[in-house]
Amino acid sequence: MPASFHVRMQGRSIDESHRASTPFELLFDLVFVVAVASVVTQLAHAIIAGRLGEGIGPFLMVFFAIWWAWMNFTWFSSGYDTDDVLYRLLGFVQMAGVVVIAASVPAAFEGADYRPIAVGYLIMRLGLVALWVRAAIEHPQTRAVSSRYAIGIVVAQGLWLLRLLLPVEWLTVSFVVFALVELSVPVWANRAGRDPWHPGHIAERYGLFVIILLGEGVLAATSGVQSALAASGVSPALIAVGIAGLAMLFGLWWVYFLQPSAEGLRRRRGLSFYWGYGHYLLFAAIAAVGAGLEVAVQAAGHPGKVPDAVAGWAVAVPLAVVLVLIWVLHRPLVERSEVPAVVVLPAAALMLCAPLAAPLLGLVGVAVLLIVLLAVVIAVTMLMGPDTRRGADEASRLA
Repeated sequence: MPASFHVRMQGRSIDESHRASTPFELLFDLVFVVAVASVVTQLAHAIIAGRLGEGIGPFLMVFFAIWWAWMNFTWFSSGYDTDDVLYRLLGFVQMAGVVVIAASVPAAFEGADYRPIAVGYLIMRLGLVALWVRAAIEHPQTRAVSSRYAIGIVVAQGLWLLRLLLPVEWLTVSFVVFALVELSVPVWANRAGRDPWHPGHIAERYGLFVIILLGEGVLAATSGVQSALAASGVSPALIAVGIAGLAMLFGLWWVYFLQPSAEGLRRRRGLSFYWGYGHYLLFAAIAAVGAGLEVAVQAAGHPGKVPDAVAGWAVAVPLAVVLVLIWVLHRPLVERSEVPAVVVLPAAALMLCAPLAAPLLGLVGVAVLLIVLLAVVIAVTMLMGPDTRRGADEASRLA
């Protein structure tokens, strides 16, 4: 569909029917595939090398940068997408910044060099600020909100640039402080009004990003299989762990989409920050599952390279976190949780214990246990009738 040269930027209706992601938004998401793949690979390498403590910090920081870049454009486009030429060009500027961020991931992990990422962020922010300024000019009804966004983003970006001048030992503390500044900008801006974001559109966009992250898990596991095949050839353990990894990702997809979000966001718009910000942890955990699967297939293909228990926990810990967060983030939005705590919490606890069986069952046995637990969550959730689920939720609230 050809784009118009200029369409006046007005806040879109929050009740617009059949609101779906545009082809441009899907292209925008595609850029993040490279960035996420890079950070997942780096985390997997850190685990395999026995440097998880050194790798988890850069993983969380770089993933925050990736997630925040995606989230800023996603929520803006939900309210003000005109899909005209200028909108597409400013979106392209942001895509270019994300590409620079993706290319800078190894430098951040290996040498704590965040300067290239700062450059990528600066490029991306030029496009984003221009969009908010345009919204302020062309849509007077939300001018105060848009102006606050533009001002807040400029201030936050200035802080990130100043961070480059700080000593290395201050990098983690300064990141936490400046990340909180970033998170406060939308909160501050919305005190002057409300973004016209669309609940159904936002729920779909978040679901699509979940699919991207699951796809990265497939890619990470495949890369691990390729490396193992090149080193030692095919083996039954490698095949079993590879299939198990795919089954886990399939199960996570199933569980996430058991709990719809659009209606909850529509009825409880005030919880949008809780739900939207909380997905940083959920998205990071799904990405970490992909890294864990790469570690697991490497361990299966290179016996002795990574202890079975370590490989098992590399998968089990983020897998359990994902399950718990799906319940935690969606429960306040709905009257009745489709994924109740009485199912999720015991399953997550058992997943965390599963790697303890590695000396007896091996890595394949641990992988099978994780799949069985995930399958039980899906089966029990689907078999529980509405009345049973309501009683389960009531019991969890009383507890």
